[in-house]
Amino acid sequence: MVHVWNDAVPIYRQLRDRVVAMILDGELREGEAVPSVRQVAVDFQINPLTVSKSYQELVDEDLLEKRRGLGLFVREGARERLLDLERQRFLSDEWPMLKARLARMNLDISKLLTTGDT
Repeated sequence: MVHVWNDAVPIYRQLRDRVVAMILDGELREGEAVPSVRQVAVDFQINPLTVSKSYQELVDEDLLEKRRGLGLFVREGARERLLDLERQRFLSDEWPMLKARLARMNLDISKLLTTGDT
């Protein structure tokens, strides 16, 4: 599998974000095993240490858990924790800028929400 990496962001971080997206999207469910370090390294043609660093960050964030002799698994409650974190990040980082932009363009949010997709 050939993957194009963003040179502006470390690969381990991009891989971490990819696993987070998979959890949020339901591609990886709570209690389910994540692909092995070796498999991901082969699939993406990256160093296994890069994959390990990415997975360790997810373990440190309490999103994955190590099961001795079995591998890494998505922790129970991981998706809900991620949703809470994403909501908080959106409200603190993205929403203020978006709100200001809408105001500059004199767009009414209530009208935007009732407008059909075209």
